[in-house]
Amino acid sequence: MSIYRLSEDLIFPHPSLANEDGLLALGGDLSPERLLLAYCNGIFPWFSEDEPILWWSPDSRFVLYPKDIKVSHSMKKLLKKNTFSVSYDTCFRDVISSCASTRKDTGTWITAEMIEAYCTLNRLGFAHSVETWNEGRLVGGLYGIALGKCFFGESMFSIMPNASKTAIITLSRRLEEKGFLMIDCQVYTKHLESLGAVKLPREEFLQVVEQGISMKPLKLSL
Repeated sequence: MSIYRLSEDLIFPHPSLANEDGLLALGGDLSPERLLLAYCNGIFPWFSEDEPILWWSPDSRFVLYPKDIKVSHSMKKLLKKNTFSVSYDTCFRDVISSCASTRKDTGTWITAEMIEAYCTLNRLGFAHSVETWNEGRLVGGLYGIALGKCFFGESMFSIMPNASKTAIITLSRRLEEKGFLMIDCQVYTKHLESLGAVKLPREEFLQVVEQGISMKPLKLSL
């Protein structure tokens, strides 16, 4: 199947037209308007420094339902010890930059252009970070997009064991309290599977997205 080449118009092809690997389109830009339109349609950007902007909508999608988060016995003990403190949206740029730097050896899609685009979304109130601290030092965290009652996770990092796991567990509990339907984890990882994430056919995923973003307000604080 051919790949759709985006123009300056704010439009995406339907996700069902994506290739078998999930690649849907290329080109366009990382403007707030285009990024938000993409997430509202179950699409996300993922590309390397030497590539054009690539847009994806894989089938199936990996999703974590906040109410179904799995917390191991050892993690429950760790959380009770208050080894870490957790905050929200206090240093978004530091979190996304740390996500990029911890992946430099294996390659990262979090380019300088991506960092600036998501920092803009953070200033607009759509992109959010979760920060994990130990003795005043940022040791882990994650960032993503919140639209309606859906959270679209982008990346996480950890420089201390269980720091990122603490971030996602704490976030899941907070999102459950706020009535969020899901955390989009995009693609399968064993780590997220151990926390309760499951595969969801793209068609069902898009139905959840449609339901979630219709639950006002579209922009929510964490």
